[in-house]
Amino acid sequence: MRRWMAISVFLALTVAAPSQTNRAEYARWRAGIRQALFIPERMPAVDPRSFGHFSPVPGVVAERVTYTTLYGMRVPAIVYRPEKIIPGAKLPGLVVVVGHGGDKTSWYAYYAGILYAQAGAVVVTYDPVGEDERNAARASATRQHDTVIAGAGMPRRMGGQMIADVMQATAYLATRSDVDADRIGVLAFSMGSFHAAIAGALDARIHSLVLSAGGNLDGPGGYWDRSPKVMCQSGPYHALEILGDRGAVLYALNAQRGATLVMNGTADTMIVSAHTDEAFFADLRRRTEKITGSERNLPETMWFEGAGHRPSFVTRAAALWLYRQLRFPNWTEAAIEALPGIRIEDWSKQTGGEVSEGARTEAHEWGVMALDVGVPAIPREQLQAVPDAAWVKEKDAYTWEGWVRRVHAIE
Repeated sequence: MRRWMAISVFLALTVAAPSQTNRAEYARWRAGIRQALFIPERMPAVDPRSFGHFSPVPGVVAERVTYTTLYGMRVPAIVYRPEKIIPGAKLPGLVVVVGHGGDKTSWYAYYAGILYAQAGAVVVTYDPVGEDERNAARASATRQHDTVIAGAGMPRRMGGQMIADVMQATAYLATRSDVDADRIGVLAFSMGSFHAAIAGALDARIHSLVLSAGGNLDGPGGYWDRSPKVMCQSGPYHALEILGDRGAVLYALNAQRGATLVMNGTADTMIVSAHTDEAFFADLRRRTEKITGSERNLPETMWFEGAGHRPSFVTRAAALWLYRQLRFPNWTEAAIEALPGIRIEDWSKQTGGEVSEGARTEAHEWGVMALDVGVPAIPREQLQAVPDAAWVKEKDAYTWEGWVRRVHAIE
């Protein structure tokens, strides 16, 4: 406890003297975050395993893989890539981080996977703790990771796990022979934007970061502090009070690794308020610049008038921004501008693609104007990464229940 208080005081003092920020202080902030959230400095080797592949659309291959994360757990993932790759070519990589109740079977996960694989990227979509193949019943929309677990450190461990999962997906991409490790981006939605923003503060391999329906890293008593999701949001965010001005410090750390785009709707009542509109982000940029001493890589904002809570990274605006950061080999800016668009309500009705009931409004996911590249609805069973027999054999390494047993043994 005494050691923890000393770290807290030191980190708070470094925020108080931003003009003197140097590499050593950035390193100390990162070490403090890792310690607060039980994220080790040396992460486990990803140890990827393949379970075959399929082709969801002509020209795109979807690989079924798993890789290692914290506590010896394994992450089931579907990885989308172009079918034809020039030998020796290095492609950009993307990680999709879903929101509450989402997983790799969510429409926006596989839609983004196919969309950007057609652009020439390798895209990882994966299950968060407690969803789909990381759920004992292999069920979705369970929000099992919100279940409060006894133990003072458990919310910090759960938050740390979900942040580490973003970092391990990035590490997996960096190990692939077809991926350029200097061109990796992360696309995150809602709850995922919270975890991805912290992952970006820790992981220099993330070149570009898109935070949709989020990014409002506020101060004491704000949205993330008050979240009823204690295990995966408010608990971990409270643990970062050691940073002082948490939002500014996290964005200062992100500025060291690359660009960040925040995409929000002006009518997103879950995220946007009088305290987190553009004036909030302008002030956040000002405070961040005081720490970094530079305007470079301050968080950019993009607003969708009248829009609610949406995964906007499948839109034309997001694709253009990502192209400028990552240079997709199969696209040009002119080609992106020429692509048709489709409202997700229309796409859902035409293809049978499932959108969660609460998001079926114009303001929310139905109203997203996505780039239309002929993405089909993919059956849930096709998006299972691990064959039944193999999953049952290693069930404890996949599920929330297995995670709880392993962490309780450590606690």
